[in-house]
Amino acid sequence: MIRTPLITVMVQAVRKAGRALARDFGEVEQLQVSMKGPGDFVSAADRKSEETLHAELLRVRPTYSFLMEESGAVEGADTSNVWVVDPLDGTTNFLHGIPIFSISLALVRNGVPVAGVIFNPVMDELYVAEAGQGAYLNDRRLRVAGRKKLADSVVCCGLPHMGRGDHAKFNRELEKVQGQVSGLRRTGSAAIDLAWVASGRFDAFWERDLSAWDMAAGIVLVREAGGIVTDLSDGDKMLDKGSVIAGNEIIRSDLMRLLKSA
Repeated sequence: MIRTPLITVMVQAVRKAGRALARDFGEVEQLQVSMKGPGDFVSAADRKSEETLHAELLRVRPTYSFLMEESGAVEGADTSNVWVVDPLDGTTNFLHGIPIFSISLALVRNGVPVAGVIFNPVMDELYVAEAGQGAYLNDRRLRVAGRKKLADSVVCCGLPHMGRGDHAKFNRELEKVQGQVSGLRRTGSAAIDLAWVASGRFDAFWERDLSAWDMAAGIVLVREAGGIVTDLSDGDKMLDKGSVIAGNEIIRSDLMRLLKSA
């Protein structure tokens, strides 16, 4: 696995926050059967994770800026280096005791994601990538899947849900895609979706209405695993536009063609 000073700092931060999240997840599973439910508990776990990540990163890189899901933008002396933090990606899964969630941490330098770490503490899966250094799951080098036909591919997507997204547009896209692929999946964590594209578990992924912290780390992972990541206008403004499509060169291109036809 990558052992650069930057990745070491990031891994130490997510592992510390991840230990607490794993303990809290055990409590959530118990709260599922209570009348009160786990909602407030999960909100507290989310905030605690973010506070841990902020404190750890601030200690070792005191001048860097932050963009965090819960606390928003925190400007440091160095505005060219920004930690982009999602302390609990997949909150609804966490809330329901589903063990598919992650901590997502990226360093964005001059607007470009240059390092990313995604950690699922329940599965003990640590994904790391740094520009020019490759992408890894624990100690295994990652490459995107090499399939060349949509008909052989498993594609992941983000489903718009109550109060969010353009349901009619998504349904048109779904109708175009579902008859052309081997399978469709939706995990509930965009960070994990991108990590699983990087690892070859998924052949491609697309979603709209995301925030920078949902995908910044995953963008680095997919690119360093040999994949292509763009926004849904075929450009490079994922963090600004809030949309993403990722996969190997052929499958991403074919999927994009289907989505445009919708």
